[in-house]
Amino acid sequence: MKKILYVLLGMFIAFYAFAVVCMLNPELSETIGRLLNADSDIGSDEVMTARRTPDRTEPDVPTSDSEPDLDGNGDNGKYPDGEHAAEESAVEAPDDSQGVEEGISSGYIPPEQSQIVIPEAVSGRNGYRQVQDEQEQVDETEAERLRTQLDTGHTGDGLEFDARYYPYYAMLNEKGQHLYRQIYANGQERYRAFAPVEDVTAGELRNIFSAVYNDHPELFWMETAYSGKYVRNGQCVEIDLQFNETARDLDSAKRLFDENAEQILRGVRSLPDNYEKEKAVHDALLERISYNMGAGMNQSAYSALVNGQTVCAGYARAFQYLLQELEIPCYYCTGFAGESHAWNIVMLDDGFYNVDTTWDDTGNGTYDYFNKTDADYASSHIRRELSVYLPPCNGQAYRNLEPEEEPETDTEDRMLRSLADTGLTQEQVFTDMQGYYADCYGQMISNGRGRYVFYSVLEGEELFDEWYRGYQGNDYRQAYMENAMTEMGAAACEITLEAEPLQDERYLIRHELYVR
Repeated sequence: MKKILYVLLGMFIAFYAFAVVCMLNPELSETIGRLLNADSDIGSDEVMTARRTPDRTEPDVPTSDSEPDLDGNGDNGKYPDGEHAAEESAVEAPDDSQGVEEGISSGYIPPEQSQIVIPEAVSGRNGYRQVQDEQEQVDETEAERLRTQLDTGHTGDGLEFDARYYPYYAMLNEKGQHLYRQIYANGQERYRAFAPVEDVTAGELRNIFSAVYNDHPELFWMETAYSGKYVRNGQCVEIDLQFNETARDLDSAKRLFDENAEQILRGVRSLPDNYEKEKAVHDALLERISYNMGAGMNQSAYSALVNGQTVCAGYARAFQYLLQELEIPCYYCTGFAGESHAWNIVMLDDGFYNVDTTWDDTGNGTYDYFNKTDADYASSHIRRELSVYLPPCNGQAYRNLEPEEEPETDTEDRMLRSLADTGLTQEQVFTDMQGYYADCYGQMISNGRGRYVFYSVLEGEELFDEWYRGYQGNDYRQAYMENAMTEMGAAACEITLEAEPLQDERYLIRHELYVR
Protein backbone atom coordinates (compact mmCIF):
# COMPACT_ATOMS: atom_id res chain seq x y z
CA MET A 1 0.00 0.00 0.00
CA LYS A 2 2.91 2.30 0.85
CA LYS A 3 4.47 1.60 -2.53
CA ILE A 4 1.26 2.56 -4.31
CA LEU A 5 1.04 5.80 -2.31
CA TYR A 6 4.67 6.61 -3.12
CA VAL A 7 4.03 6.02 -6.83
CA LEU A 8 0.96 8.28 -6.79
CA LEU A 9 2.87 10.94 -4.86
CA GLY A 10 5.73 10.75 -7.40
CA MET A 11 3.32 11.11 -10.34
CA PHE A 12 1.69 14.14 -8.68
CA ILE A 13 5.05 15.81 -8.11
CA ALA A 14 6.12 15.10 -11.73
CA PHE A 15 2.86 16.49 -13.14
CA TYR A 16 3.14 19.61 -10.95
CA ALA A 17 6.74 20.16 -12.07
CA PHE A 18 5.72 19.74 -15.73
CA ALA A 19 2.91 22.27 -15.31
CA VAL A 20 5.33 24.77 -13.82
CA VAL A 21 7.74 24.29 -16.75
CA CYS A 22 4.91 24.90 -19.24
CA MET A 23 3.87 28.06 -17.45
CA LEU A 24 7.43 29.35 -17.63
CA ASN A 25 7.87 28.26 -21.24
CA PRO A 26 4.78 29.09 -23.38
CA GLU A 27 6.48 27.88 -26.57
CA LEU A 28 6.66 24.38 -25.09
CA SER A 29 2.93 24.54 -24.36
CA GLU A 30 2.22 25.61 -27.94
CA THR A 31 4.34 22.75 -29.29
CA ILE A 32 2.48 20.20 -27.18
CA GLY A 33 -0.84 21.71 -28.24
CA ARG A 34 0.09 21.35 -31.90
CA LEU A 35 1.03 17.70 -31.38
CA LEU A 36 -2.34 17.07 -29.77
CA ASN A 37 -4.28 19.03 -32.40
CA ALA A 38 -3.70 17.99 -35.99
CA ASP A 39 -6.37 20.35 -37.38
CA SER A 40 -4.44 23.61 -37.43
CA ASP A 41 -4.62 25.58 -40.69
CA ILE A 42 -0.87 25.61 -41.19
CA GLY A 43 1.27 22.66 -40.21
CA SER A 44 4.82 21.51 -40.77
CA ASP A 45 7.13 22.56 -43.58
CA GLU A 46 6.17 19.35 -45.36
CA VAL A 47 2.52 20.39 -45.34
CA MET A 48 3.52 23.77 -46.72
CA THR A 49 4.39 22.16 -50.07
CA ALA A 50 1.34 19.90 -50.33
CA ARG A 51 -1.14 20.26 -53.19
CA ARG A 52 -4.80 20.94 -52.50
CA THR A 53 -7.00 17.87 -52.30
CA PRO A 54 -9.55 18.11 -55.13
CA ASP A 55 -13.27 17.91 -54.60
CA ARG A 56 -14.96 14.80 -55.90
CA THR A 57 -16.12 16.68 -58.98
CA GLU A 58 -12.74 18.38 -59.62
CA PRO A 59 -10.35 17.16 -62.31
CA ASP A 60 -7.67 14.80 -61.00
CA VAL A 61 -4.60 16.55 -59.63
CA PRO A 62 -1.11 15.29 -60.54
CA THR A 63 1.14 15.48 -57.49
CA SER A 64 4.48 14.10 -58.60
CA ASP A 65 7.40 16.44 -59.29
CA SER A 66 9.21 13.75 -61.27
CA GLU A 67 6.53 12.37 -63.56
CA PRO A 68 4.68 14.94 -65.69
CA ASP A 69 0.98 14.40 -66.26
CA LEU A 70 0.76 14.44 -70.04
CA ASP A 71 -2.96 15.03 -70.27
CA GLY A 72 -4.17 16.41 -66.99
CA ASN A 73 -6.24 13.32 -66.19
CA GLY A 74 -3.61 11.40 -64.29
CA ASP A 75 -3.19 8.46 -66.66
CA ASN A 76 -0.27 9.71 -68.76
CA GLY A 77 -2.09 8.57 -71.89
CA LYS A 78 -0.40 9.02 -75.25
CA TYR A 79 -3.14 10.92 -77.01
CA PRO A 80 -4.49 13.39 -74.45
CA ASP A 81 -7.78 15.08 -75.12
CA GLY A 82 -6.96 18.32 -73.31
CA GLU A 83 -10.14 17.93 -71.32
CA HIS A 84 -8.89 19.28 -68.05
CA ALA A 85 -5.88 20.78 -66.32
CA ALA A 86 -4.30 20.46 -62.91
CA GLU A 87 -5.83 22.43 -60.06
CA GLU A 88 -3.74 25.03 -58.25
CA SER A 89 -1.59 24.49 -55.16
CA ALA A 90 -2.49 25.56 -51.66
CA VAL A 91 -1.18 24.93 -48.17
CA GLU A 92 -4.46 23.66 -46.87
CA ALA A 93 -7.54 22.18 -48.49
CA PRO A 94 -9.66 25.34 -48.40
CA ASP A 95 -13.30 25.06 -47.53
CA ASP A 96 -15.31 27.14 -50.01
CA SER A 97 -17.48 28.31 -47.12
CA GLN A 98 -14.62 29.83 -45.09
CA GLY A 99 -15.32 33.51 -44.57
CA VAL A 100 -18.72 33.14 -46.30
CA GLU A 101 -21.97 34.11 -44.60
CA GLU A 102 -23.37 31.09 -42.79
CA GLY A 103 -26.27 29.38 -44.53
CA ILE A 104 -25.86 31.24 -47.84
CA SER A 105 -27.24 29.41 -50.88
CA SER A 106 -28.18 30.50 -54.37
CA GLY A 107 -30.27 27.58 -55.57
CA TYR A 108 -27.79 26.76 -58.34
CA ILE A 109 -27.56 23.00 -58.99
CA PRO A 110 -24.30 22.03 -60.75
CA PRO A 111 -24.45 19.36 -63.44
CA GLU A 112 -22.31 16.24 -63.22
CA GLN A 113 -18.88 16.64 -64.77
CA SER A 114 -19.38 13.37 -66.63
CA GLN A 115 -22.14 15.11 -68.63
CA ILE A 116 -19.81 17.82 -69.93
CA VAL A 117 -19.14 17.70 -73.66
CA ILE A 118 -17.13 20.53 -75.23
CA PRO A 119 -18.03 21.35 -78.86
CA GLU A 120 -15.04 21.22 -81.20
CA ALA A 121 -15.59 24.81 -82.34
CA VAL A 122 -14.78 26.12 -78.85
CA SER A 123 -12.46 23.41 -77.54
CA GLY A 124 -9.46 24.91 -75.81
CA ARG A 125 -10.88 28.44 -75.63
CA ASN A 126 -10.35 28.77 -71.91
CA GLY A 127 -7.42 30.16 -69.93
CA TYR A 128 -8.88 31.23 -66.58
CA ARG A 129 -6.41 30.95 -63.69
CA GLN A 130 -7.57 30.38 -60.15
CA VAL A 131 -6.37 32.70 -57.42
CA GLN A 132 -2.85 31.81 -56.30
CA ASP A 133 -2.23 32.09 -52.56
CA GLU A 134 1.44 31.68 -51.73
CA GLN A 135 1.72 30.92 -48.02
CA GLU A 136 4.74 31.22 -45.73
CA GLN A 137 4.93 30.06 -42.15
CA VAL A 138 6.88 32.27 -39.73
CA ASP A 139 7.97 31.70 -36.14
CA GLU A 140 6.67 33.75 -33.26
CA THR A 141 9.74 35.99 -33.19
CA GLU A 142 9.29 37.00 -36.83
CA ALA A 143 5.54 37.33 -36.31
CA GLU A 144 6.07 39.73 -33.42
CA ARG A 145 8.47 41.80 -35.55
CA LEU A 146 5.84 42.01 -38.29
CA ARG A 147 3.15 43.02 -35.81
CA THR A 148 5.39 45.82 -34.61
CA GLN A 149 6.48 47.12 -38.02
CA LEU A 150 3.45 46.56 -40.27
CA ASP A 151 0.43 48.84 -40.35
CA THR A 152 -2.97 48.05 -41.81
CA GLY A 153 -2.57 50.44 -44.72
CA HIS A 154 -5.88 51.71 -46.10
CA THR A 155 -8.68 50.06 -44.14
CA GLY A 156 -11.55 50.97 -46.46
CA ASP A 157 -13.69 51.93 -43.47
CA GLY A 158 -16.78 53.76 -44.67
CA LEU A 159 -16.88 52.06 -48.08
CA GLU A 160 -20.15 50.45 -49.13
CA PHE A 161 -20.76 47.88 -51.87
CA ASP A 162 -24.25 47.34 -53.28
CA ALA A 163 -25.05 43.62 -53.46
CA ARG A 164 -26.84 44.25 -56.77
CA TYR A 165 -23.48 45.00 -58.41
CA TYR A 166 -21.02 43.36 -56.00
CA PRO A 167 -22.49 39.95 -55.14
CA TYR A 168 -19.26 38.43 -53.84
CA TYR A 169 -19.06 41.09 -51.12
CA ALA A 170 -22.59 40.17 -50.05
CA MET A 171 -21.57 36.50 -49.75
CA LEU A 172 -19.09 37.22 -46.95
CA ASN A 173 -19.75 37.40 -43.23
CA GLU A 174 -19.09 40.60 -41.28
CA LYS A 175 -15.43 39.81 -40.67
CA GLY A 176 -14.93 38.86 -44.30
CA GLN A 177 -16.51 42.11 -45.48
CA HIS A 178 -14.18 44.09 -43.18
CA LEU A 179 -11.13 42.41 -44.75
CA TYR A 180 -12.66 42.77 -48.24
CA ARG A 181 -12.84 46.53 -47.77
CA GLN A 182 -9.23 46.60 -46.59
CA ILE A 183 -7.92 44.55 -49.52
CA TYR A 184 -9.94 46.61 -51.98
CA ALA A 185 -8.68 49.92 -50.55
CA ASN A 186 -5.04 48.80 -50.47
CA GLY A 187 -5.30 47.35 -53.96
CA GLN A 188 -6.75 50.58 -55.25
CA GLU A 189 -3.85 52.54 -53.74
CA ARG A 190 -1.22 49.91 -54.69
CA TYR A 191 -0.32 49.48 -51.04
CA ARG A 192 1.48 46.17 -51.23
CA ALA A 193 2.15 44.79 -47.70
CA PHE A 194 -0.08 45.29 -44.68
CA ALA A 195 -1.39 43.66 -41.52
CA PRO A 196 -4.94 42.25 -41.68
CA VAL A 197 -7.57 44.20 -39.74
CA GLU A 198 -9.13 40.94 -38.53
CA ASP A 199 -7.83 37.55 -37.42
CA VAL A 200 -7.98 35.43 -40.56
CA THR A 201 -6.84 31.98 -41.66
CA ALA A 202 -5.46 30.97 -45.04
CA GLY A 203 -8.74 29.45 -46.23
CA GLU A 204 -10.77 32.49 -45.21
CA LEU A 205 -8.30 34.90 -46.80
CA ARG A 206 -8.34 33.05 -50.12
CA ASN A 207 -12.11 33.39 -50.40
CA ILE A 208 -12.06 37.04 -49.32
CA PHE A 209 -9.34 37.94 -51.84
CA SER A 210 -11.26 36.05 -54.55
CA ALA A 211 -14.39 38.02 -53.69
CA VAL A 212 -12.54 41.33 -54.13
CA TYR A 213 -10.97 40.23 -57.38
CA ASN A 214 -14.20 38.84 -58.82
CA ASP A 215 -16.22 41.96 -58.00
CA HIS A 216 -13.81 44.59 -59.34
CA PRO A 217 -12.58 44.35 -62.95
CA GLU A 218 -11.58 48.03 -62.76
CA LEU A 219 -8.62 46.99 -60.57
CA PHE A 220 -6.90 45.68 -63.70
CA TRP A 221 -3.41 46.21 -62.22
CA MET A 222 -4.01 43.60 -59.50
CA GLU A 223 -2.72 40.11 -60.19
CA THR A 224 -4.75 36.98 -59.46
CA ALA A 225 -2.16 36.17 -56.78
CA TYR A 226 -1.16 37.31 -53.34
CA SER A 227 1.00 35.96 -50.53
CA GLY A 228 0.48 35.68 -46.81
CA LYS A 229 2.60 34.99 -43.74
CA TYR A 230 1.11 32.85 -40.97
CA VAL A 231 2.01 31.71 -37.49
CA ARG A 232 1.70 28.13 -36.31
CA ASN A 233 -1.90 28.45 -35.20
CA GLY A 234 -2.89 29.44 -38.74
CA GLN A 235 -3.47 33.16 -38.16
CA CYS A 236 -2.28 35.56 -40.86
CA VAL A 237 0.13 38.32 -39.80
CA GLU A 238 0.92 39.83 -43.21
CA ILE A 239 -0.88 40.14 -46.58
CA ASP A 240 1.15 40.99 -49.69
CA LEU A 241 -0.65 42.00 -52.88
CA GLN A 242 0.89 41.58 -56.33
CA PHE A 243 0.52 43.99 -59.27
CA ASN A 244 1.16 43.62 -62.98
CA GLU A 245 3.28 45.86 -65.21
CA THR A 246 0.57 48.52 -65.64
CA ALA A 247 1.11 49.53 -61.99
CA ARG A 248 4.48 51.07 -62.95
CA ASP A 249 2.74 53.93 -64.78
CA LEU A 250 -0.82 53.57 -63.60
CA ASP A 251 -1.99 57.03 -64.62
CA SER A 252 -1.08 56.33 -68.24
CA ALA A 253 -2.58 52.82 -68.09
CA LYS A 254 -5.84 54.15 -66.64
CA ARG A 255 -6.06 56.76 -69.37
CA LEU A 256 -5.66 54.11 -72.10
CA PHE A 257 -8.14 51.83 -70.36
CA ASP A 258 -10.77 54.56 -70.01
CA GLU A 259 -10.29 55.74 -73.62
CA ASN A 260 -10.79 52.26 -75.05
CA ALA A 261 -13.77 51.53 -72.81
CA GLU A 262 -15.34 54.85 -73.79
CA GLN A 263 -15.03 54.02 -77.49
CA ILE A 264 -17.50 51.20 -76.88
CA LEU A 265 -19.69 52.90 -74.30
CA ARG A 266 -20.13 56.07 -76.36
CA GLY A 267 -22.14 54.22 -78.98
CA VAL A 268 -24.12 52.16 -76.49
CA ARG A 269 -25.47 54.53 -73.83
CA SER A 270 -28.20 55.93 -76.07
CA LEU A 271 -29.72 52.52 -76.90
CA PRO A 272 -33.31 52.09 -75.69
CA ASP A 273 -33.02 49.26 -73.15
CA ASN A 274 -30.58 47.08 -71.24
CA TYR A 275 -30.92 44.16 -73.60
CA GLU A 276 -29.89 46.25 -76.61
CA LYS A 277 -26.98 47.68 -74.62
CA GLU A 278 -25.87 44.23 -73.52
CA LYS A 279 -26.02 42.90 -77.08
CA ALA A 280 -24.09 45.90 -78.43
CA VAL A 281 -21.30 45.42 -75.88
CA HIS A 282 -21.17 41.70 -76.71
CA ASP A 283 -20.82 42.47 -80.43
CA ALA A 284 -18.23 45.21 -79.86
CA LEU A 285 -15.99 42.93 -77.82
CA LEU A 286 -16.15 40.18 -80.42
CA GLU A 287 -15.15 42.68 -83.07
CA ARG A 288 -12.25 44.18 -81.08
CA ILE A 289 -10.72 41.14 -79.34
CA SER A 290 -8.72 38.18 -80.64
CA TYR A 291 -8.41 35.06 -78.53
CA ASN A 292 -4.72 34.53 -77.73
CA MET A 293 -3.72 32.10 -75.01
CA GLY A 294 -0.26 33.65 -74.92
CA ALA A 295 -1.45 37.24 -74.38
CA GLY A 296 0.10 39.23 -71.56
CA MET A 297 -1.95 40.15 -68.47
CA ASN A 298 -4.66 37.92 -69.91
CA GLN A 299 -6.63 37.63 -66.66
CA SER A 300 -7.43 41.35 -66.77
CA ALA A 301 -9.93 43.57 -68.55
CA TYR A 302 -6.94 45.65 -69.71
CA SER A 303 -5.69 42.83 -71.95
CA ALA A 304 -9.05 42.81 -73.74
CA LEU A 305 -9.90 46.49 -73.97
CA VAL A 306 -6.41 47.95 -74.54
CA ASN A 307 -4.29 45.17 -75.98
CA GLY A 308 -7.11 43.45 -77.88
CA GLN A 309 -5.75 39.96 -77.16
CA THR A 310 -6.77 37.82 -74.23
CA VAL A 311 -8.29 34.55 -72.96
CA CYS A 312 -11.68 33.80 -71.40
CA ALA A 313 -10.87 35.68 -68.18
CA GLY A 314 -10.09 38.87 -70.11
CA TYR A 315 -13.26 38.63 -72.21
CA ALA A 316 -15.39 38.12 -69.09
CA ARG A 317 -13.69 40.89 -67.09
CA ALA A 318 -14.12 43.40 -69.94
CA PHE A 319 -17.79 42.45 -70.42
CA GLN A 320 -18.35 42.79 -66.66
CA TYR A 321 -16.69 46.19 -66.50
CA LEU A 322 -18.56 47.68 -69.46
CA LEU A 323 -21.97 46.49 -68.24
CA GLN A 324 -21.22 47.78 -64.75
CA GLU A 325 -20.48 51.17 -66.31
CA LEU A 326 -23.89 50.98 -67.99
CA GLU A 327 -25.47 50.13 -64.58
CA ILE A 328 -26.42 46.66 -65.75
CA PRO A 329 -25.55 44.09 -63.04
CA CYS A 330 -22.99 41.71 -64.49
CA TYR A 331 -21.01 39.15 -62.54
CA TYR A 332 -17.74 37.32 -63.15
CA CYS A 333 -18.45 33.58 -63.02
CA THR A 334 -15.72 30.92 -62.82
CA GLY A 335 -15.82 27.18 -63.17
CA PHE A 336 -15.08 24.24 -65.43
CA ALA A 337 -15.75 23.90 -69.16
CA GLY A 338 -13.31 21.24 -70.26
CA GLU A 339 -10.68 23.26 -68.43
CA SER A 340 -10.83 26.09 -65.90
CA HIS A 341 -13.03 28.72 -67.52
CA ALA A 342 -14.65 32.11 -66.91
CA TRP A 343 -17.85 33.64 -68.26
CA ASN A 344 -20.55 36.06 -67.06
CA ILE A 345 -23.95 36.20 -65.43
CA VAL A 346 -26.12 39.18 -66.40
CA MET A 347 -29.24 40.51 -64.67
CA LEU A 348 -32.02 41.77 -66.94
CA ASP A 349 -35.52 42.76 -65.89
CA ASP A 350 -36.95 39.23 -65.77
CA GLY A 351 -34.01 37.38 -64.22
CA PHE A 352 -30.45 36.18 -64.77
CA TYR A 353 -28.68 34.84 -67.87
CA ASN A 354 -25.36 33.18 -68.70
CA VAL A 355 -23.16 34.86 -71.34
CA ASP A 356 -19.88 33.45 -72.70
CA THR A 357 -18.34 36.02 -75.04
CA THR A 358 -15.19 33.90 -75.44
CA TRP A 359 -17.08 31.00 -76.94
CA ASP A 360 -19.19 33.31 -79.08
CA ASP A 361 -16.00 34.76 -80.61
CA THR A 362 -15.59 32.09 -83.29
CA GLY A 363 -15.84 32.58 -87.03
CA ASN A 364 -17.67 35.83 -87.67
CA GLY A 365 -19.12 35.82 -84.16
CA THR A 366 -22.13 33.93 -82.85
CA TYR A 367 -24.87 34.09 -80.20
CA ASP A 368 -24.59 30.40 -79.35
CA TYR A 369 -23.70 31.17 -75.71
CA PHE A 370 -25.49 34.50 -75.30
CA ASN A 371 -28.27 34.88 -72.69
CA LYS A 372 -28.69 31.23 -71.83
CA THR A 373 -30.17 29.47 -68.82
CA ASP A 374 -28.33 27.10 -66.50
CA ALA A 375 -30.15 24.27 -68.25
CA ASP A 376 -28.73 25.48 -71.59
CA TYR A 377 -25.23 25.49 -70.08
CA ALA A 378 -25.56 22.18 -68.23
CA SER A 379 -23.83 20.21 -70.98
CA SER A 380 -20.77 22.48 -71.15
CA HIS A 381 -20.31 24.69 -68.05
CA ILE A 382 -20.08 23.95 -64.31
CA ARG A 383 -19.72 26.73 -61.75
CA ARG A 384 -17.01 26.29 -59.14
CA GLU A 385 -15.53 28.15 -56.17
CA LEU A 386 -17.57 31.11 -54.87
CA SER A 387 -19.50 31.29 -58.14
CA VAL A 388 -21.78 28.49 -56.95
CA TYR A 389 -23.37 31.14 -54.70
CA LEU A 390 -24.30 33.42 -57.61
CA PRO A 391 -28.00 33.46 -58.56
CA PRO A 392 -29.35 30.67 -60.80
CA CYS A 393 -29.97 31.67 -64.40
CA ASN A 394 -33.55 30.99 -65.41
CA GLY A 395 -34.51 34.09 -67.39
CA GLN A 396 -36.64 33.49 -70.48
CA ALA A 397 -37.71 36.80 -72.04
CA TYR A 398 -34.29 37.53 -73.60
CA ARG A 399 -33.21 33.97 -74.33
CA ASN A 400 -32.60 32.86 -77.91
CA LEU A 401 -33.62 36.19 -79.46
CA GLU A 402 -30.60 36.09 -81.77
CA PRO A 403 -29.98 33.37 -84.37
CA GLU A 404 -27.46 30.69 -83.47
CA GLU A 405 -24.83 29.47 -85.90
CA GLU A 406 -25.56 26.16 -87.58
CA PRO A 407 -22.97 23.52 -86.55
CA GLU A 408 -20.56 22.44 -89.26
CA THR A 409 -20.62 18.84 -90.45
CA ASP A 410 -17.44 18.24 -92.39
CA THR A 411 -14.34 16.06 -92.47
CA GLU A 412 -12.43 15.15 -89.32
CA ASP A 413 -9.58 17.51 -90.19
CA ARG A 414 -11.93 20.48 -90.39
CA MET A 415 -13.23 19.60 -86.94
CA LEU A 416 -9.74 20.29 -85.60
CA ARG A 417 -8.55 23.79 -84.86
CA SER A 418 -6.05 25.52 -87.09
CA LEU A 419 -2.90 27.30 -85.91
CA ALA A 420 -4.68 30.62 -86.38
CA ASP A 421 -7.54 29.43 -84.16
CA THR A 422 -5.11 28.94 -81.26
CA GLY A 423 -3.88 32.52 -81.39
CA LEU A 424 -0.27 31.35 -81.84
CA THR A 425 2.09 32.25 -84.68
CA GLN A 426 4.41 30.32 -86.99
CA GLU A 427 7.34 31.32 -84.74
CA GLN A 428 5.88 29.08 -82.02
CA VAL A 429 5.84 26.01 -84.31
CA PHE A 430 8.81 23.65 -83.84
CA THR A 431 10.10 21.02 -86.25
CA ASP A 432 12.74 19.44 -83.98
CA MET A 433 13.22 18.75 -80.28
CA GLN A 434 16.32 20.93 -80.00
CA GLY A 435 14.35 24.03 -80.93
CA TYR A 436 11.47 23.01 -78.67
CA TYR A 437 13.72 22.38 -75.66
CA ALA A 438 15.55 25.67 -76.23
CA ASP A 439 12.22 27.52 -76.23
CA CYS A 440 11.12 25.77 -73.01
CA TYR A 441 14.38 26.83 -71.37
CA GLY A 442 13.85 30.40 -72.55
CA GLN A 443 10.25 30.40 -71.29
CA MET A 444 11.33 29.25 -67.83
CA ILE A 445 14.11 31.84 -67.57
CA SER A 446 11.80 34.59 -68.82
CA ASN A 447 8.91 33.72 -66.45
CA GLY A 448 11.08 32.86 -63.45
CA ARG A 449 9.60 31.42 -60.30
CA GLY A 450 5.90 31.11 -59.65
CA ARG A 451 3.00 29.54 -61.54
CA TYR A 452 2.50 30.21 -65.22
CA VAL A 453 1.45 28.67 -68.55
CA PHE A 454 3.08 28.73 -71.97
CA TYR A 455 2.34 27.03 -75.28
CA SER A 456 4.22 25.42 -78.16
CA VAL A 457 3.21 23.72 -81.41
CA LEU A 458 4.94 20.60 -82.75
CA GLU A 459 5.05 19.84 -86.47
CA GLY A 460 4.25 16.26 -87.45
CA GLU A 461 3.26 13.03 -85.72
CA GLU A 462 6.85 11.74 -85.69
CA LEU A 463 8.00 14.76 -83.67
CA PHE A 464 5.01 14.43 -81.37
CA ASP A 465 5.95 10.80 -80.64
CA GLU A 466 9.52 11.89 -79.91
CA TRP A 467 8.18 14.61 -77.61
CA TYR A 468 6.06 12.06 -75.78
CA ARG A 469 9.00 9.70 -75.27
CA GLY A 470 11.10 12.61 -74.01
CA TYR A 471 8.71 13.25 -71.15
CA GLN A 472 7.97 9.61 -70.42
CA GLY A 473 11.72 8.93 -70.13
CA ASN A 474 12.46 12.17 -68.24
CA ASP A 475 14.85 13.31 -71.01
CA TYR A 476 13.34 16.78 -70.70
CA ARG A 477 14.97 17.23 -67.29
CA GLN A 478 18.52 17.19 -68.62
CA ALA A 479 17.48 18.84 -71.90
CA TYR A 480 16.22 22.07 -70.30
CA MET A 481 14.55 21.93 -66.91
CA GLU A 482 17.51 21.25 -64.61
CA ASN A 483 19.64 23.92 -66.30
CA ALA A 484 16.83 26.47 -66.03
CA MET A 485 16.24 25.64 -62.36
CA THR A 486 19.97 26.00 -61.62
CA GLU A 487 20.03 29.34 -63.41
CA MET A 488 17.09 30.59 -61.32
CA GLY A 489 18.22 28.99 -58.05
CA ALA A 490 14.91 27.09 -57.89
CA ALA A 491 14.42 24.17 -55.50
CA ALA A 492 11.56 22.34 -57.24
CA CYS A 493 9.36 22.42 -60.31
CA GLU A 494 6.00 20.82 -60.98
CA ILE A 495 4.87 20.49 -64.60
CA THR A 496 1.56 19.47 -66.14
CA LEU A 497 1.27 18.95 -69.88
CA GLU A 498 -1.69 18.77 -72.24
CA ALA A 499 -1.65 18.10 -75.96
CA GLU A 500 -4.31 18.87 -78.55
CA PRO A 501 -4.16 17.71 -82.18
CA LEU A 502 -4.54 20.54 -84.70
CA GLN A 503 -5.03 20.67 -88.44
CA ASP A 504 -2.11 19.84 -90.75
CA GLU A 505 -0.68 17.20 -88.37
CA ARG A 506 0.31 19.72 -85.74
CA TYR A 507 0.01 19.38 -81.97
CA LEU A 508 -0.62 22.16 -79.49
CA ILE A 509 1.27 21.64 -76.21
CA ARG A 510 0.14 23.42 -73.06
CA HIS A 511 2.75 23.63 -70.27
CA GLU A 512 1.66 24.60 -66.75
CA LEU A 513 4.64 25.09 -64.42
CA TYR A 514 4.98 25.82 -60.73
CA VAL A 515 8.61 26.75 -60.00
CA ARG A 516 9.66 27.39 -56.42
